[in-house]
Amino acid sequence: MRFEHEPRGFLHGLFDAAVEAAMPRHSIRAHLPERPKGRTVVVGAGKGAAQLAQALEDAWDGPLSGVVVTRYGYGAPCDRIEVLEAAHPEPDAAGLEATRRLFGAVRGLGPDDLVIALVCGGGSALLPCPPDGVSLADEIAVNRALLASGAPIAEMNALRKHVSGIKGGRLALAAAPARVASLIVSDIPGDDPALVASGPTVPDGVGPEVARDVVRRRRLDLPAAVLAHLASDGCRAPDPADRAFARNTVAVIASAAVSLEAAQAAARAGGVAAVILSDAIEGEARDVGLVHAAIAREVAGRDRPFARPVVILSGGETTVTLRGDGKGGRNSEFLLALALAVEGVAGVTALAADTDGIDGSQDNAGGIVDGGTAGRIRAAGADPRDLLAGNDAWTALRAAGDLLVTGPTGTNVNDFRAILIV
Repeated sequence: MRFEHEPRGFLHGLFDAAVEAAMPRHSIRAHLPERPKGRTVVVGAGKGAAQLAQALEDAWDGPLSGVVVTRYGYGAPCDRIEVLEAAHPEPDAAGLEATRRLFGAVRGLGPDDLVIALVCGGGSALLPCPPDGVSLADEIAVNRALLASGAPIAEMNALRKHVSGIKGGRLALAAAPARVASLIVSDIPGDDPALVASGPTVPDGVGPEVARDVVRRRRLDLPAAVLAHLASDGCRAPDPADRAFARNTVAVIASAAVSLEAAQAAARAGGVAAVILSDAIEGEARDVGLVHAAIAREVAGRDRPFARPVVILSGGETTVTLRGDGKGGRNSEFLLALALAVEGVAGVTALAADTDGIDGSQDNAGGIVDGGTAGRIRAAGADPRDLLAGNDAWTALRAAGDLLVTGPTGTNVNDFRAILIV
């Protein structure tokens, strides 16, 4: 079969299909809770929280009010739900005020009232709430240590929820005796709703001993106030068996699996076979990049385990253990490692991007690389291996002209990867 498309444009189209499938306007109506006798109050947090609020306003038949918080620049116009903005990935004072506003919105509700919680990825940083004896600066230090540690998201959020006054179901507990319906866009491998945004309205059974173990195993250098809090009885998160949660409901309304299936359908509609490896791949970004590159080389050289042309799709959330002080997120690092491993291999093009439109702390969603990327980096006067060693994948991809910049997308189902072999 002759490939009829321009590879980079084809892969960008698959990314667009994946993002579109995760937009809340497509799924929220099917998961609306029953209207209450009393008030309907909306709270929410995450990089797609404003778009969730917008979709809810369009779908909800009845009065509602409330407040959600999203990342700076990620807002969307809403008529009845107030949209606040705060910092991500590092919390700030605006996030602290937003947390206070969310608690205020659910205070004093009764059993006939309903709280709709709109939760998606990014909410952990957007809802800082240091417990007694811990400062905002201390919580920021915890976040920095976790982001640099290479810990998977389950470990990160196990610690975050035990150094917080809102995470781990505490917001839902504050809303009792009102019923809480959580509508969640999952950016978590495995789609555990208690891990999305560290579960402000969804408690789980993970205890403080797990958080302490993360600190020990990852050798995290944390402030004394945080360590003292973790050693105290006060750090324990609410018990999911608490009767205050008995009437609450949880629905995952969008996830990586849905997005990958949409990309697969788009590829097949374009006449190209597409396979999904997994929607829950974790691990060090550069190592995951090497594994994907090995599969791509096998297909390019031997037509196995898949015949060309084919698109290999995967999702999940990789991690980056910081070894240097360069720029770039996990998708950029994945791509730089892959580009080095497929250097000189014809017919391989790969896209990796965060579905929220931001990879790490720069303005790119990720990038698109091929067998010539490493050579273009060298032609620009840089050494791609040195840049990878220093976690400076953004600089490398910029030098090659391979950055993918989309701007905020309005959703967040984590990493999207597509490798085209022709």
